[in-house]
Amino acid sequence: MLYYERKFKKQGCDIIIGVDEVGVGPLAGPVVACAVALRTTRFTNRVDDSKKLSCSQREKAFFEIIGKSMYGLGIVNEKVIDRINIFEAARIAMEEAITALAERLRLTGSRGIHILIDGRVKPRVEFPCSNIIKGDAKSKSIASASIVAKVTRDRIMGIYDAIYPQYGFRRHKGYPTSAHRSAIKEFGPCVIHRKSFCGV
Repeated sequence: MLYYERKFKKQGCDIIIGVDEVGVGPLAGPVVACAVALRTTRFTNRVDDSKKLSCSQREKAFFEIIGKSMYGLGIVNEKVIDRINIFEAARIAMEEAITALAERLRLTGSRGIHILIDGRVKPRVEFPCSNIIKGDAKSKSIASASIVAKVTRDRIMGIYDAIYPQYGFRRHKGYPTSAHRSAIKEFGPCVIHRKSFCGV
């Protein structure tokens, strides 16, 4: 999972940043993006596409990743998603994550920096970027970003579960499961539901 990192290092890039988002598909809650610059690529825990890991594996990897990297987060809530659409919201979340990391790293200019982005979203940033389809399974930097974004969003949905326990957000994280759809039919949508989504 280091092909792309090694490729751009050979081209003279000192800083490789992986970017991914989670939360495009749910009926409720925010979309969360993360940008990660790893200080090392050696991990004791499994670092892979977050969807391939169990909750326990993600939590363990999360703590190791944040201890061995610099990272930035971007969070766009459901109201903005309804106003501008989910794909535009995902792009903005990525831009916010990259900007937050750039500020932490105090990056000036774009020389020696390359950003690896999962999927086809093209954030409007000053740094050179490469889109990698299924990048969270091909790049350790992107996989790290996917894990941090996933754990962060899951924790947000856990907080919402305490506020709106009737929907079961802790279990399905807002995704359109049959139980979630049934809860919407029974109780109607709540504040964090995406009103523009089919099924809400």
